[in-house]
Amino acid sequence: MKYKSVFDIIGPVMVGPSSSHTAGAVRIGLVARKLFGRKPTWARISFYGSFAETYRGHGTDVAIVAGLLGFDTFDERLPNALEIARAEGVDVSFSAEEAIPHHPNTARLRIGDDEGELELVGISIGGGKIEIVELNGFALKLSGHHPALLIMHNDRYGTIGAVASVLAKWKINIGHMEVSRKEKGKEALMAIEVDQPLTDDLIQELEQLPNIIQVAKLVD
Repeated sequence: MKYKSVFDIIGPVMVGPSSSHTAGAVRIGLVARKLFGRKPTWARISFYGSFAETYRGHGTDVAIVAGLLGFDTFDERLPNALEIARAEGVDVSFSAEEAIPHHPNTARLRIGDDEGELELVGISIGGGKIEIVELNGFALKLSGHHPALLIMHNDRYGTIGAVASVLAKWKINIGHMEVSRKEKGKEALMAIEVDQPLTDDLIQELEQLPNIIQVAKLVD
């Protein structure tokens, strides 16, 4: 992983003892909250590797929940996130898993409410930076630090090209793009990080394309 500046190495302004175990964990929770689109009423959080061994002492559990509540790394409410979640009726539970992950700082979040659920796997790679490596069973690589599109679509010829054409029309530059599918010809997930803001008009145009099931945007 390359860092663009000394501030990426030092880490972000934050409340907490560790950029990887606290700030990174906040951002994993915050990305899950943004993708879910609202505060969940329940959360089941599993920790792996180093996270599983030290999450209580380093406040990783508190940090994940803070992100789910919409708090950023510098929010002064962060240390009280568990109490705030309970007061707001969010049912949270944690588990330390023995499975060996690909990265030592790994968390799996299952969150939901009466309207739906979301499952996400995130890793904290240091300096407060994260990657989202799985979403609802689809593999992906999403930093959470740039505007991004998540497009669920049918795995059909021409769908990726149609999306790229719309982005070019709106002068949107693609910084990173991945496509993941569970089975040929079935549902697939396009994850696209971009350099420009994403407007509602752009989202609506993408939603009208053939074979598009759902379009979600993640804004830094």
